[in-house]
Amino acid sequence: MKLQLAPSILSCDPSQFRPSVKQMLDGGCDWLHFDVMDGQFVPPITFGADLVKSLRDLDSTPFEAHLMTETPEAHFAQFVEAGCQRVIFHVEATPHAHRLCQMLHDMDVQAGVAINPATSVNALEPLIGLIDMALVMTVNPGWGGQSLIESCLDKVRRLRELAPALDIEVDGGIDPNTVGRAWEAGANVFVTGSFLMKASSIASGMEQLRSACSSKS
Repeated sequence: MKLQLAPSILSCDPSQFRPSVKQMLDGGCDWLHFDVMDGQFVPPITFGADLVKSLRDLDSTPFEAHLMTETPEAHFAQFVEAGCQRVIFHVEATPHAHRLCQMLHDMDVQAGVAINPATSVNALEPLIGLIDMALVMTVNPGWGGQSLIESCLDKVRRLRELAPALDIEVDGGIDPNTVGRAWEAGANVFVTGSFLMKASSIASGMEQLRSACSSKS
């Protein structure tokens, strides 16, 4: 599987979203990750589709919206119209995950489904073959800067066994010390935010992540 970096803007200074995103794009990210929170599914509130739309002119790099929201389907159209090529919703937020994946495909975008640390991989099994990507949360969703929950990597291993060709994304606590273990477990798409904001530069931070995975190949 191809290694892909999907930096998140969650830890960026809100007054510096545009220059920070430009650095992520110039640094060669594979996706740009938008953590959308509604204050209901998770306590914080972040931003909406207007922010995504305001950054779409910077580059043709694909955007993905990670909807940590109740009734995620109510927001699909807004984020697709804003320029997202992939929309991720949580299996815990709906009893109709299969139908929601179909809705996204009807909008000509990729469907991603996320599971929280307390949710079993079993929740994703009926969707394998339909989803374009699975997101295994490696922290409890809602806040940046948390430490990776090691037991979540067992779920990555199990999911990779079930779906050898599926893109598997991990989100939370990803830095040069953890990305290699997640890569070995079977993840190939990596969301990272707070680490990049602390690195000497965003580009050098992304290179450190790629190098850490290369050393494990």
